[in-house]
Amino acid sequence: MGLGTSHVTTTTANTFIPEIWSDEIVAAYKKSLVAANLVKKMSFKGKKGDTIHIPSPTRGDASVKAASTQVTLIAATETEVQVLINKHYEYSRLIEDIVEAQALSSLRSFYTEDAGYALGKQVDSDLIKLGRLAQGGAGARYAGAFIGSNGTTAYDYTTDNQAALTDAAIRRSIQRLDDSDVPMDNRFFIVPPSSRNTLMGLARFTEQAFVGEQGGNNTIRNGEIGDVYGVKVYVSTNADTPTDANDGSGTAQPARICLMAHKDSMVLVEQVGIRAQTQYKQEYLGTLFTADTLYGVAELRDYASVALAVPT
Repeated sequence: MGLGTSHVTTTTANTFIPEIWSDEIVAAYKKSLVAANLVKKMSFKGKKGDTIHIPSPTRGDASVKAASTQVTLIAATETEVQVLINKHYEYSRLIEDIVEAQALSSLRSFYTEDAGYALGKQVDSDLIKLGRLAQGGAGARYAGAFIGSNGTTAYDYTTDNQAALTDAAIRRSIQRLDDSDVPMDNRFFIVPPSSRNTLMGLARFTEQAFVGEQGGNNTIRNGEIGDVYGVKVYVSTNADTPTDANDGSGTAQPARICLMAHKDSMVLVEQVGIRAQTQYKQEYLGTLFTADTLYGVAELRDYASVALAVPT
C-alpha cells in the first residue's frame, strides 16, 4: 500500500470527529447545569416508549399492637406520576468549507461550549419551571408562591406584591418543608442574581456561606455559593419569571422566583443524552453540526418545594 492511500482525511476520520465534539459538548453541558444536578435523575436511554410511570405511594402510620389481636392492615390506593418524554431540543451550525479552512481551531471549541451551555440552560429552565406547581399552584402566575419578605403572604400576580428575600422567609420556607415531613438532607435553594445580592447582606448567610474555605473543605461549584441553615444555596440566571399565561398575553412581571426544594420534588428522565452528529452538505459546501437531547421532566412531590417571589 502506497503512502498516498493511507492518509487520515476528514472522510476517514469522519466517525471520530463527532465523538470528540460529543465529549466536549457533554463536558460543557455538565458544567452549565445547576438544577439538573440537584434533582432525581432517571435514565431511559435505549428504551422505547414516550411515557414513564413512577409509583407515588402514600405514607403509612404506625398502629398500636394490642395483645391477642390481629395486626392493623394498611390499605391505600396508590397513585403514580407520569413523565412524558416530550422535550427534544437541538443546537445546529452549518460550518462552510471556507470557514473550516481559515478559522482558528478555537471556533470549534466555541461551538461545542455554546452547544453544551444552550442545551444545559434549556434542561435547567424546564426543571426550575416546575416550581410553578409548588404548594398546589398551577400555571405561570405562581399561584402557590409566597412573597420573599416573610414567606407567609401569598404572592399575587395582579397586585405585584413580590418583596426582597429575608431571613424570616427562608426560615418559614424551611418550616413548610419540615411540616410536610420532607427529609432534611438533599434540600437546595436556587435564587436569581438579585437575591444573591440580598443574601450577601444577611448576617446569617455571610456567617455560614464560606465556612468551607477556612475549614479546607470548600465545595462551591456549579453555581453553589454557600449554605444557610444547612440548605445549600445556588445562584442561577435561569430562575423563573412569572408570566400572565392565563390570558395568553405572556406579559412578564417584574419578579423572579426563588425555589427551595428537596431532591425528590421533581425528576429528570433522559431518553437521549447529549450527542453530536456531523454531515457534509455538498449543496452548501459545508458541514452540518448538530447537538441534541431528548428528555422529560415532572413534579414528583408537590409539597417538597416552596416558591418565593422576589424583585428582579
